[in-house]
Amino acid sequence: MDKGVVIEQILNAPREAVWKAWTEPELLKKWWGPEGFTAPSIKVDLREGGRYIFAMHGPEGSEWDHNMYSAGEYKEIVPNEKLVVTDYFSDSEGNMIKPSQEGQDKNFPEVTTVTVLFEDLGGKRTKLSIIYPRPKTQEQMDAMLKSGMKEGWMTSLDKLEKALE
Repeated sequence: MDKGVVIEQILNAPREAVWKAWTEPELLKKWWGPEGFTAPSIKVDLREGGRYIFAMHGPEGSEWDHNMYSAGEYKEIVPNEKLVVTDYFSDSEGNMIKPSQEGQDKNFPEVTTVTVLFEDLGGKRTKLSIIYPRPKTQEQMDAMLKSGMKEGWMTSLDKLEKALE
C-alpha cells in the first residue's frame, strides 16, 4: 500500500483499552474530533459490512459550530489489532455528501479507505497507526494535506490519551 497520510502515536494504555476506545460509542464520544470539538452522536455497527456514523461539533461561535458527520463501512476487523474502514463525509443518516459541502477543497477525495493498526508495545503501551493510502492524483493528496487532517488527528489523539487515563 502506497501510504498517503500516516498518523502515529504511542499511547500509555494497553492495546485492549485503545481498541475499546475506538469501537465502543460511549468511549468514542469522549475523544472523537479535534481539540475544542465534541462528539454528540456516535453510531457503531462493529461487524464486517456494518456501518458507522460519527458526528463532531466545533467550538461555539466558530465556522465549525454545527454537527459534521463522517460515515463508512467496516471492511476488515481483527479485534485488538486492525480496523479497515471506508470513510466519507455524510449527512446524519450516513448518506455520502461531497467534501466541499463541509468546506473541504474540491479535490478532497470523496471516499478513502483507512487502516487503523493497534500494536502492543508491552508495558501497557500501544502504538496506534492511522493510514490513509495515497489518493489517485497529486491534487487529491494536496487537498488532504491542506485540510488540516493530520493536525486534527494529532489533537484528537491527545484527547484519546486523556480519555484512556
